[in-house]
Amino acid sequence: MISKSELRLAALKKRATLKVPGFAAALARHAPALGIRAGRIFGGYHAFQSEADPAALLVRLVEGGAHVAFPRVAGKHLPLEFHRVPDDELLQPGAFGIHEPLAHWPRVVPDVVLVPLLAFDATGHRLGYGGGFYDRTLAALNARAVGIGYAAQEVASIPHEPHDRTLAAILTEQGLRTFR
Repeated sequence: MISKSELRLAALKKRATLKVPGFAAALARHAPALGIRAGRIFGGYHAFQSEADPAALLVRLVEGGAHVAFPRVAGKHLPLEFHRVPDDELLQPGAFGIHEPLAHWPRVVPDVVLVPLLAFDATGHRLGYGGGFYDRTLAALNARAVGIGYAAQEVASIPHEPHDRTLAAILTEQGLRTFR
């Protein structure tokens, strides 16, 4: 069986080659499948490098009355914290160069966490960068985890350990697929 680190390297290389015409618009069209409701809080993210970019999806969620919060690294072995972005403010490069909110912005607990990934499998296991931030966050929150990615990021199987959290669903350009 391929190790996580080998799979991570291969998935990172593959993702960097994925160019799906109309991807952002396709994700946004599938927004209603996520259960948009007024006041519902979605934990989004700012795409980093070749990650699937959810920006158009986040706009659609807000247009539907939902709120969007962004993750911030609070510490090396801590869960992510989610913060609303005040009007006229911008995310700033933070840990690892990823754009994130400032610590003093309003902190919230999301109902749904949109999760970036390197790969996923048919059972809802995901492969991230290996820092464990999303696994710790999902373990700490009572939130639905929805992976955001390209359909071509699906692999046959992802090795997993007891601390790895599975996704409830994956949203790709092809639509929402639920796992549990």
